[in-house]
Amino acid sequence: MFSFISRGISLGFLAGASPGPFQSYLISTTLAQGWRKSLIVILTPLLTDGPIILLAVVVLKQIPSTFISLIQVVGGLYLLWIAYSGWKGFRAGTALQADASSERRTLTQGLMMNWLSPGPYIFWATINGPLLVQGLEQSVWHGVAFMVAFYGTFLLLLAAYVLVFDRVRHLDTRVTNTIFLLTLVVMVGFSLSLIGQGLGIINN
Repeated sequence: MFSFISRGISLGFLAGASPGPFQSYLISTTLAQGWRKSLIVILTPLLTDGPIILLAVVVLKQIPSTFISLIQVVGGLYLLWIAYSGWKGFRAGTALQADASSERRTLTQGLMMNWLSPGPYIFWATINGPLLVQGLEQSVWHGVAFMVAFYGTFLLLLAAYVLVFDRVRHLDTRVTNTIFLLTLVVMVGFSLSLIGQGLGIINN
């Protein structure tokens, strides 16, 4: 069982530390809303990964390439829309101001981003899925240990992002604005990359 726990911890750290659209969104949300309203974003993988895991395990390594391509294009367009909305808010001077409806909107955007990102599908179909199946073949507890180790490490690392960038938002406004704009640029880069990969313009 220890081997499954150690691999779960390693993969959880890898998933959290690897730059991606979700991390960029989490950082920009923290800069705008603060840690209290951003911690809810961390929970979105727990809410969205269930169907993804089931799909990946049931049809392991058999997910059609056209499905992944479609997810890449749609996810890229959605990410581009979020970046554009952030830019409009920045121009209007409201991007870094929390509002009453921000918590619900933030959660909804986080859920949509996870469902429309190809990363979780590919990750669970090729890496985590096979390990989960191996664990479940030995016992339910092996599978549970792997999942707890993975999500425990992953969510703790995401929480660390929130706490660090919540501190950053209290620095000089120019510093906060610069970092916020950089996250928007990164999101645009990820969105264009996803769209390019989905259309076959860029190699995966």
